[in-house]
Amino acid sequence: MLKKQNLRIDEHGERIPLTVVDTDEKKGLVRLIFQVIGKSTAALAALQTGDSLADVVGPLGKATEIENYGKVMLVGGGVGIAALFPIVKALKKAGNHVITILGAKNKELMILADECKAYSDELIVMTDDGSLGEKGLVTDAMEAVFAKEDINMAWAIGPSIMMKFCTLTAQKAEVPIFVSLNPIMVDGTGMCGGCRVTIDEEIKFACVDGPEFLGAGVDWDEFINRMGQYRTEEGISNEAYEKQVIHNG
Repeated sequence: MLKKQNLRIDEHGERIPLTVVDTDEKKGLVRLIFQVIGKSTAALAALQTGDSLADVVGPLGKATEIENYGKVMLVGGGVGIAALFPIVKALKKAGNHVITILGAKNKELMILADECKAYSDELIVMTDDGSLGEKGLVTDAMEAVFAKEDINMAWAIGPSIMMKFCTLTAQKAEVPIFVSLNPIMVDGTGMCGGCRVTIDEEIKFACVDGPEFLGAGVDWDEFINRMGQYRTEEGISNEAYEKQVIHNG
């Protein structure tokens, strides 16, 4: 169910991977949810109804393996909840008992809670400041669930550091957990090698071999370090875009 697509806003823009959150086949619509964090997402957010994109390529990568595992746990953090939702929906339709844990910094940043609740047997909401649900981390909720439930399979999607600690928490409970890796991607077809990750000491490409991998096999330190390798360039590009917007505004 978890599939990504690469889109480019204009002929001068970079390709960015976004997860297909939902689709409407009758209307020919694809639903995307993203957070504005740089030039490309800011430009995407500025588009108006009727505007067009330069190109969209997808679906890319391998789909989530959906089956009736029994009792499953799904953990989403921040904008990662957008990628988690279609998995929650598909696993429930496959007959699983679904326990969903959602986390965000505060109430204002929580997304898709009602949608996830509709397909969950139990929904646990965590916020850093306690403004919605319980105060604490998603790993706190995971530990509480593991203490009382026998979970057969788990998923975690969110910030890299969150997925790392969700993996460690699941490992302590001896529960396999899938994570969705979101390294920098360029072409999305396995040609550029930009999205390479180390899984069980082997090089894999997130765009074609993933984006889902068992968290226990991920070299988390390498992955987290590589996620920040273009931070300086991204900052320069975003600053130039903001100046252009102000100048044209």
